[in-house]
Amino acid sequence: MSDTVIELAGWVVATKDNQGYPFAIMDKDAAQILVFGSDGRLRGATPGLFGSAVGDHSAPGVAGLALREIPGRDRTTPAGRFVGGYGPSTDAGRVLWVDYDSAVSMHPTATGVPAERRVERLASPEPDDNRVTHGCINVPPEFYEQVIRQTFERGGVFYILPDTDSLAETFPEFAQSRATAQHHEGGKAERSPK
Repeated sequence: MSDTVIELAGWVVATKDNQGYPFAIMDKDAAQILVFGSDGRLRGATPGLFGSAVGDHSAPGVAGLALREIPGRDRTTPAGRFVGGYGPSTDAGRVLWVDYDSAVSMHPTATGVPAERRVERLASPEPDDNRVTHGCINVPPEFYEQVIRQTFERGGVFYILPDTDSLAETFPEFAQSRATAQHHEGGKAERSPK
């Protein structure tokens, strides 16, 4: 777990940025998902699968395309803060929408296309092979049932760390408080005893 994830979780709890909802922090680089209750307590962590393309924004119009129609370069998992919840979909029944506008949901890993080896990728210790989806976030089925479904039944807040954008672009308030804290820590270290 990266320092950034730990600091972001602390910031969310301290500032009540989650507004009383459970929340998840997703680190695409590390292929990790951490789920917290509304009280800020860790409820579980799991590897996850993310969009096969590196990038932090959804292409315009991608939500209206069938999966097979999404060009490889547009198969990104967007970065940012999203308020999501369960709702209907056109082809998968009721799903957990992380970002409805870009059609990004979180769901259990399906064995769908054998060549994608999604189950094996989740089990792999290397995060580099966890970039395989069309943009959605996949988690192990048992984690979905035991943690995700129960935690986000009434919605939640989802924080997805960026691939290429800066933290300041993606989470400006967090980045500002982090810079202020580091500045104060640096100031203390530079003082001499009296």
